[in-house]
Amino acid sequence: MKNSSVAVLDIRSDEICAVIAEKGVNNTFIIKNKYSQRYEGYAEGEMLDLDDFISALKSAAENLYLSAGGKIKCVYVGVPAEFVNLIQTDKVITYRTSQKIGYKHIAEIKKFSTPQPEKGYSICACDPLFYYLSDKRKVLNPIGAVSDSLRSRCCFYACKTSFIKAVKRALKSLETINEFYWIPQNRAEAFYLIPEEKRGGYSVLLDFGYISSSFNVIYGNGIVFSESFSIGVGHMAALLMEALEVPYEVAAELLKKVNLNSKGRRSTVEETIFEGTRYAYPSAQLKSIILDGLDAVCETIEACRQSFMGKDLSGVPIMVTGEGIGVIRGMTEHISSRLVTSVEVVSPSLPYYDKPVYSSLFSLLSAALN
Repeated sequence: MKNSSVAVLDIRSDEICAVIAEKGVNNTFIIKNKYSQRYEGYAEGEMLDLDDFISALKSAAENLYLSAGGKIKCVYVGVPAEFVNLIQTDKVITYRTSQKIGYKHIAEIKKFSTPQPEKGYSICACDPLFYYLSDKRKVLNPIGAVSDSLRSRCCFYACKTSFIKAVKRALKSLETINEFYWIPQNRAEAFYLIPEEKRGGYSVLLDFGYISSSFNVIYGNGIVFSESFSIGVGHMAALLMEALEVPYEVAAELLKKVNLNSKGRRSTVEETIFEGTRYAYPSAQLKSIILDGLDAVCETIEACRQSFMGKDLSGVPIMVTGEGIGVIRGMTEHISSRLVTSVEVVSPSLPYYDKPVYSSLFSLLSAALN
């Protein structure tokens, strides 16, 4: 594989995507090879079926490996928020005399700040949220400043070791792969989807997935709060399946047909055909079931906002992304109305890939290539 290319594994709660890509022009990407494999997913910080996950990951990775002629030496693995713990530190180093802050000082404060993660976790990344100088100034980048002390508020990301072991077990037959880089998915999305100028204050990013979602508060150069919850668009389909007593495939199709913003007549019917059988239901009935499910999502989002103690987030807009966004028409408007908060859909600014479903993959590619 060429030095300019990277191999990335994007592990979502319904599908694994293995990609080889390189940088294009104007902040675009050139996808050279791409393989996807569906699997049972994860919830509550655990794989629902570990053997199924390992099999699916092995299949996607092997296809990618063969397409590269067996020349992949390292892979960048997206770590879902379900498998990541945040650890915040606040440390200060004092110098005998004023110093011109350089990279050695940054490395020193980072080393001094590094915490011991709890058992079962390993540190995989670190972000300095802010630095403070001896004159009380708060800066994102202290390089070149003169100060007789350096204080750093850091966010460390700890990855669950059981996840690391499962990925390595799935790829152990690919003998040339000897380097793994673990990228927290929520961190990659925060840096790729949210402009730097918006990260000076508090930002909120909701990644609404298939069966797992995450609520993240971004501040400065990192994430200061993250909460995962095992609810996604798949649960909305499951509610329809149970209420209507229909196959899951039928419920998933009906979910796509409903428009929560529609003011159509009560006699409006939504229908689909599955295995030769026609299924038709009043639009109003489908809306009622879906709204009950979305209200539970809104209650969870509000609970996340209340759990964050750093700032009242009630007036902070919520940026939403993920494969669950766009499936239910009118969903973001309902969340906005229910929470009395501005809701903005964010996605990659790329031709053909400017949809929330692609946010995780291209965020990981951006992190790997930069």
